[in-house]
Amino acid sequence: MNEAEHVCTELPPAIDRLVALGFRLDAIYPADDPHTAILTGKDGVVRLTSRPGAPRPSTELPPFAPEFLLDSGGEAGEGRAGMLYRDLIPGRLGGRYIASLIAIPEGGPVPDWVHFHRITLQLICVRAGWVRVVYEDQGAPFVMCAGDVVLQPPGIRHRVLESSPGLEVVEITCPALHETFAEHELILLNDKLDAARLFDGQRFVRHVAEQTQWTSFGGGEAQETEIGNATGGLAEARIVRATGGKALEFPPHNGELVFGFVFEGAATLDFRGSHPVVASDAFVIPPGEPWRLCDGSADFSLLHVTTARIA
Repeated sequence: MNEAEHVCTELPPAIDRLVALGFRLDAIYPADDPHTAILTGKDGVVRLTSRPGAPRPSTELPPFAPEFLLDSGGEAGEGRAGMLYRDLIPGRLGGRYIASLIAIPEGGPVPDWVHFHRITLQLICVRAGWVRVVYEDQGAPFVMCAGDVVLQPPGIRHRVLESSPGLEVVEITCPALHETFAEHELILLNDKLDAARLFDGQRFVRHVAEQTQWTSFGGGEAQETEIGNATGGLAEARIVRATGGKALEFPPHNGELVFGFVFEGAATLDFRGSHPVVASDAFVIPPGEPWRLCDGSADFSLLHVTTARIA
């Protein structure tokens, strides 16, 4: 079908007007700051955009551009489904990765719809509060609480249903720019379960913090997830905490992303100097270089995510 571009001033009311005229919303991007939507009507496809010159998502991954980044807070903007997004990796490492702190301050039902993404990697970790979600072939809807992690494999249909007030989750995705596609056929309020199903070679992971033991890691302790096995070594994710006042030691990583997000407490990041970090701070370490966290408070904990080299 032919695609026509319509330029608008504000995207949400423009989408509402076309939907009222019988158009169907098929895709929107980017999730953290939506400016473009794809809609289908009886006479063709409309690309509705408030930024006509903005880049479009590509099927090719952008080159990885490593750098040291430390984000100590910033303004959150309204993203998809009314959620607030704070960018945790300014610069996006060449467009390879995006990390967002997503918040729903008021809680309650979320105006989400069944959707999916064509991505290489995507995972979510709850930092505060709880959220009820549902995933394709993963059984009935379930609640994620603080410290819980899910791996969302490429193409898996899913939906956010409701949340507590003050919900905060960290979402990490490769690549940074990707669409959110609407699923018009599958209804997800069901209990179908196929836990072994693969989605583009990856298996869904639900990591429950309350059911996971702490094991020795880098001079402290970690709750490991199954994301490494589920992705064939593409990514690893864990929650790390210091014990006995010892420093947390991290050896050089020979992959791509080395990402840290401070859940609670405070510490000093020892990398190319000393950098104090506190709750909600995020940082990226270039691969191939060691780093450490020292002088951690008794309640210090960290989300630590790494990825392999991606062809």
